[in-house]
Amino acid sequence: MGRISDTDRSRNEEAIRAAMDRLLRGDLPPGGRCDLKTLAAEAGVTRTGFYPKKGRDGSVREGPYQHLGDEFVRRLAALRDAGEMPDSRDAQIERLKAQNAELKDRVAARDTVIEELTAFKKLVLSRLAAQQEEITRLRNPDPAPPARLTAVSRNHGDVIGTCS
Repeated sequence: MGRISDTDRSRNEEAIRAAMDRLLRGDLPPGGRCDLKTLAAEAGVTRTGFYPKKGRDGSVREGPYQHLGDEFVRRLAALRDAGEMPDSRDAQIERLKAQNAELKDRVAARDTVIEELTAFKKLVLSRLAAQQEEITRLRNPDPAPPARLTAVSRNHGDVIGTCS
């Protein structure tokens, strides 16, 4: 591919700057994004002009529109840092990522609560079972007293001292 003339280059740079302003305002074509590919398509230039070129001798030189591509990326980053999203899909992606992170935190908190409640339920059930066993034991005493116990006489006739 041959070199372009200075007038063609300046015309292309004007078209790139106009397309850059449109994209950064949020005026995106259908199916387009706020990126270098869409910028090149809107300006009518090839996308390779935004990237460095390698010569046959291995040397690297700047692409003809690389300075404009760098400016576009810099301005786009500044807009994003300011909280503005020219591409509504990028804004939606950021919103969904934040919502997803919040939901993950809520699920983790609920999992913790469920684990604590499950442990508490296990403790309560074991205590209830122990109490039920104790109640059953107290209601149904053994019919014969143990051998070491002696019976107390029920004869109240021998009162020592006054009962008043």
